[in-house]
Amino acid sequence: MRSKLDFVDTELLKIKQDNLYRKLKFGKIQNEFITINGKKLLNLCSNDYLGLPITKLQTNQLQSSSRLVSGNDESYKKLEKDLAKHKSQQNSLIYPTGYMANMGAISAIVKKGDLILSDELNHASIIESCKLTDAKVSIYKHNDMQDLQKKSKQKVKNKFIITEGIFSMDGDLSSLKQITEIADKANAITIVDDAHGDFVIGKDGKGTPNHFNVGKKIDLYISSLSKGLGSFGGYVAAQNNVVDLCINKSKSFIYTSALPSFLVKHSLKRFESNREKQRKKLEKNTKSLSKGLREIGFEINSESQIIPIIIGDEKSAMDFGKFLLENGIFAQPIRYPTVPKNQARLRISVTAWLKDKDIERALEIFEKAYVKFC
Repeated sequence: MRSKLDFVDTELLKIKQDNLYRKLKFGKIQNEFITINGKKLLNLCSNDYLGLPITKLQTNQLQSSSRLVSGNDESYKKLEKDLAKHKSQQNSLIYPTGYMANMGAISAIVKKGDLILSDELNHASIIESCKLTDAKVSIYKHNDMQDLQKKSKQKVKNKFIITEGIFSMDGDLSSLKQITEIADKANAITIVDDAHGDFVIGKDGKGTPNHFNVGKKIDLYISSLSKGLGSFGGYVAAQNNVVDLCINKSKSFIYTSALPSFLVKHSLKRFESNREKQRKKLEKNTKSLSKGLREIGFEINSESQIIPIIIGDEKSAMDFGKFLLENGIFAQPIRYPTVPKNQARLRISVTAWLKDKDIERALEIFEKAYVKFC
């Protein structure tokens, strides 16, 4: 007897046939390692870039309500003030996740009749956020400033240029100096999602715009507390009226529970910790692993701690990842729709957790993989 939901099985079968099927792996993470099915693996998939020392959480308050009701714990005030100063902005606002920060802020500030100029490799959360606005969305070729300049000449009331600081799948940096110059000429508002650059690059980890000396030319920052800071949550930083608008119009802020205060306090402790020492270690590890992979023969074009090894077809990427797993390395294959079809890759995330011997061991395994698959 046919079920009303038989079409789900058909869709899943198609996903499997296309080598795009995903299955959850359950693991336990400790520093630079992850244990899966009892096997201890070197974790090259972590977004805990700085590997700040683990602090004990005091879970005195687990939950309250939305921040506009009774969930606005006093701990938010200090962290938001510090984050605003960190980004040289007047104010900031914390969201439960970085994804929700993108959804909430972009949909609050952009409206129907406006124009969004969005890099073609922007994160899915930016793509979905743009759809919520009812604005015209014009996609410019990745980091192609001629294309952006051409598209920025369209006549509309408000223009917004949205880009990541460090692109999450390619690890390259946005051309922010040129973008801000184009924005000035086009009278466009600049929005930067700096989730992968924040706390990692720039003076004192102030992020990608600071790295390019254009920090003051960014109108709206969107970022994460869950990556470089190794805590949990997301935030936006901008001038007072933009943050005020988010408080009043941002649905992913208004209609969701507040982060528990112990997570906010945890972020504050990590923000106030000695991040510079860990940033230098991350920079050293990134250079060491990138150099080693290039010497093996891999084409590495990344400028950051995100190092993609482009494989091509999905099945080969899965086989490559399986080989690494069998040899003690956890580096997940990334496939469509996260990246374009036939651009499947191993996405390596370097962290400050890694020791010299970890990098040496990883390079030994990657050299064997290169001989087998490349």
